[in-house]
Amino acid sequence: MSINKEVKRITTNTLMMMKQAGEKISMLTAYDYSFARIIDSAGIDVILVGDSASNVMAGHETTLPITLDQMIYHASSVIRGVQRCLVVVDLPFGTYQSNSEIALASAVRIMKETGAHAIKLEGGEEAIESIKKIVSAGIPVMGHLGLTPQSIYKFGTYAVRAKEETEAEKLKADAKLLEEAGCFATVLEKIPAQLAKEVTESLHMPVIGIGAGKYCDGQVLVMHDMLGINTEFKPKFLRQYLNIFDQATEAVKSYVNDVKTNDFPNEKEQY
Repeated sequence: MSINKEVKRITTNTLMMMKQAGEKISMLTAYDYSFARIIDSAGIDVILVGDSASNVMAGHETTLPITLDQMIYHASSVIRGVQRCLVVVDLPFGTYQSNSEIALASAVRIMKETGAHAIKLEGGEEAIESIKKIVSAGIPVMGHLGLTPQSIYKFGTYAVRAKEETEAEKLKADAKLLEEAGCFATVLEKIPAQLAKEVTESLHMPVIGIGAGKYCDGQVLVMHDMLGINTEFKPKFLRQYLNIFDQATEAVKSYVNDVKTNDFPNEKEQY
């Protein structure tokens, strides 16, 4: 029996039960009310209100420009469209890196002003004090290791992370630190599948992969990539389930033609 189908609301505890039962966790990003309704009603376990909104909603090159106020706007919109799934919100760049007090204040704003259920932040050892501070206030925290997009200018590339032994060992150590600090789950992004398998098996908390292979406890994709709204981003790990870009383009072309030829509206479509 699926744990997902047995519970009325997905919680952090539900995800832990799913890991223990070997049931995979499904996670997608969403940024607005309408798509949140669709995704939630389709049976998703977790919606991530990702700072990827900076890319797919605002058109920025990186995730860095998006602000806390903008994340709160998107998260509030998503929450209003959700009845069942767990909603996790990214802390944007600059809202937690400087010190743990600012990190806690940022997390509190998200929880109070959006009604979200948890926050996510990037980093290992360097983020531990902020994570502990937030968790101690009763706010669930999801970690994020591997390719961390907020550090893209430090990396200088979106290539696979932790291929070398030194970085792989640090990632494994960081994952343990996140769990010890109280994270309820962590995301592993764009790392070798065997390393992700080793990390997943070493932790009690669920591990959600994106470009980290099939051995993680669950998977996450950006909604715009998975639905084919965004056509420019096609990494190896992406499976595109729809091509909304082409379908929407053809629909708009048909509308334009119908307006130009006076076919729309017709007699049945007017008062």
